[in-house]
Amino acid sequence: MTQKRDKGIGILDSGVGGLSVLRHIRELMPNEDLLYFADQAHVPYGPRPAAEIIEFSAQITQFLLAEGSKMIVVACNTASAAALHHLRQDYPQVPFIGMEPAVKPGSRQTQEGKIGVLATAGTFGSPRYANLMARYAQGLVAYEDPCPGLVQQIEAGHLEDEKTKDILQKALSPMLAAGVDTLVLGCTHYPFVLPLIRQISGPDVAIIDPAPAVARQVLRVLRDRRLEQRGSVTGALYAFTTGDADRLQILSQQLLDLTFPTSALVWSQSRLQPA
Repeated sequence: MTQKRDKGIGILDSGVGGLSVLRHIRELMPNEDLLYFADQAHVPYGPRPAAEIIEFSAQITQFLLAEGSKMIVVACNTASAAALHHLRQDYPQVPFIGMEPAVKPGSRQTQEGKIGVLATAGTFGSPRYANLMARYAQGLVAYEDPCPGLVQQIEAGHLEDEKTKDILQKALSPMLAAGVDTLVLGCTHYPFVLPLIRQISGPDVAIIDPAPAVARQVLRVLRDRRLEQRGSVTGALYAFTTGDADRLQILSQQLLDLTFPTSALVWSQSRLQPA
């Protein structure tokens, strides 16, 4: 389906959120081919049952591997929480990099011992998140909000409208009133509304986006496994969506100032087929 000069890095998300991770991977590894998959037919993943997310993630992984991916980045906190363990078991030969809310650096950053975590309901309800909090948030007070509707606003490209502001104001105001001095972004969609978050939270609140650290981990794993693409040729970008390919291209331009070939796929009996 695509023409690649070498094996690329597969990146998957429920929608456009993973583009916030792709951005940092691209900056750090500009000569790597990137294959991006947005499962926009099923966005958002947050309210969905874990078993459903596991099935979606497995089928997308299989597709990206068939397209030549040498590594899979699960650029979705909800999918990482639900499916990452299963993917690693089912594809032991494939390096997987997942996402998790940056509670550990948040615990180091806070001066007041109070952090706010913005993530989806699926992430908050996962054992992965519970283990993360047990390991790194002992002695801290954590305030959590799933920001209902925020992913859909970002998917629609409404980054600055009144509804988006209202969602963030409702989530952040109680945290700020409680004295939170550090915010952790636990959904890859949320960095795209970072200017609004900063506007509401003010200059004294630290905001932690885990995407740069994930990109650095991708590079470390590629080097450890001798999979890094060397040379000076800029890597290609390809995208796949189970939604509207034209709409994804418009959003990619809006969010990243990048355009790249985008193919539409459809789900057929739990399998991915060309649209």
